[in-house]
Amino acid sequence: MNAVAILSVGVLAAGNFPFAQVVAAQSITDRRLQWPSWEQWTELLLLQQYNTRVVILGVALLGCAAGMVGSFTLLRKRALMGDALSHATLPGIVLAFLIATWVGADGKSLPILLSGATITGLLGLAVILLLRHATRLKEDTALGAVLSVFFGGGMALLGVSQQMQQGHVAGLESFIYGKTASMGLQDVRLIGFVAAGCIGACLLLFKEFKLLCFDEGFAGARGFPTIRLDIALMGLVVTVCIVGLQAVGLILVIALLIIPAAAARFWTEKLWAMFLISGLIGAISGMLGGGVSALFSRLPSGAMIVLVCTAFFLLSMLLGTSRGVLVRSLRRRRLNRAIDRQHLLRAAFELSEAESAQKPDIKFAELLDQRSWSPRRLRRAIRRARRSGMLLQIGERIGLTKAGFAEAARLTRQHRLWELFLITYADVAPSRVDRQADAIEHVLEPELVRELEAMLDRQDTLVPPSPHPLTEVS
Repeated sequence: MNAVAILSVGVLAAGNFPFAQVVAAQSITDRRLQWPSWEQWTELLLLQQYNTRVVILGVALLGCAAGMVGSFTLLRKRALMGDALSHATLPGIVLAFLIATWVGADGKSLPILLSGATITGLLGLAVILLLRHATRLKEDTALGAVLSVFFGGGMALLGVSQQMQQGHVAGLESFIYGKTASMGLQDVRLIGFVAAGCIGACLLLFKEFKLLCFDEGFAGARGFPTIRLDIALMGLVVTVCIVGLQAVGLILVIALLIIPAAAARFWTEKLWAMFLISGLIGAISGMLGGGVSALFSRLPSGAMIVLVCTAFFLLSMLLGTSRGVLVRSLRRRRLNRAIDRQHLLRAAFELSEAESAQKPDIKFAELLDQRSWSPRRLRRAIRRARRSGMLLQIGERIGLTKAGFAEAARLTRQHRLWELFLITYADVAPSRVDRQADAIEHVLEPELVRELEAMLDRQDTLVPPSPHPLTEVS
């Protein structure tokens, strides 16, 4: 029993956080998750453990750099580029191990393995760019080909390395899924150096990358070296993938490149803000994911970092102030209500205008015939217009207030200006112009209305006559 306990402590000390020594010392076969004690929470929050400080600092720096670089690749529609390049590093890792072992060097030396990963990663990047520029294949085809071929080659080489008489291949597979807990101070220094370099390069080339992401053709026409900028951006992606291998593995590192940037897109339309928010989400995800893995020793660090990123993404998707689902639903609902109000006021105005008099009351059935609305929808629109002071209602009789009449006249005028423009300049038949004008009149800006007035030279009357019989109103 004592031997089992000592063995379990030794295994956990080699691959997990110090808290695990306490939690899992009972038995190596005990796979249950245990809720951490108050002392463990305190140790984590105060970062009292050296290993915890090192790991959390390393993954936070990696997440920040990956998030900032990923914001450009996402806008450049190269989100899967990181996926392909990270998979392209696997054959380089195994080849570096095989060659180093064959010449008698330490095959598991991290600099040697990362050098091999860098070489094949850059080779994968070159193949992707070559397929894109030298053939008629689309970029997604090139990405899929490089991803599958390089990863397949890496797995084949991994199988070969397991049959070698020299060296011990155990541990190489950790690059596939990551081994955050084994991160040392040297690794954190490397990540910090690379992260600072990537962030500095992004800031230095921010304007150029911005042009490359939004309008590559315009950037080329202005004399920017688009191909070299593209290679520089992809080089940053390769660099982040290489240093992320130790933290989250070659499969999960793509999550740090894509998810924080995608989450930041829900919060802002400005690239600067997206750049900063993406880096912040990546850093916080790394800290929280590493912290959760420290508290629950059975949970792998890389997977927890990715899951925290996913939680931020879901939160941003729901509550994002720029493109979030909730905000977009509210905006669409508000727009639909505004359009219903405009249609209602225009219908009421045209009913009064058809009888060439300020009709004091309009029947509910007459309004219902003007639009393809259900009675319930029309009643809701009338109720909202009454609350805004545009309509009066007595029983089934409805009338425009003074403010409502002015607004209805303005809306009808805009509608007919647009109808006249379509008939005059777009050669649309008068019998069909009402529906087309109806689809666009709600987004007319005051400047465009003034241009229409000047173009049509019909400012002598408040509301121009309808170019078609009002009975054809849809």
